[in-house]
Amino acid sequence: MRRADRLFQIVQALRGGRLVTARRLSEDLEVSERTIYRDMADLIGSGVPVEGEAGVGYLMRSGCPPPKTDPQRCDCQSCKENGLDVYQIRN
Repeated sequence: MRRADRLFQIVQALRGGRLVTARRLSEDLEVSERTIYRDMADLIGSGVPVEGEAGVGYLMRSGCPPPKTDPQRCDCQSCKENGLDVYQIRN
């Protein structure tokens, strides 16, 4: 799975309003927990409204708008609207 797709899937999982652990995300996305921790740090650093910490779990603050684009067709405006940095998504 491409990194952009994985970040998109993480955001989708967090939008459920429930606490999600890195272990659960790593199992669902078939990557290591360490990869999830790095991805979460990048998402938080990019301004995605995520709360939580390693070892406890993560959730998205209420009121976050749904992603308006498919990660395969990510463009500058739609990514900025969703709080994602295009450079980070595409790499």
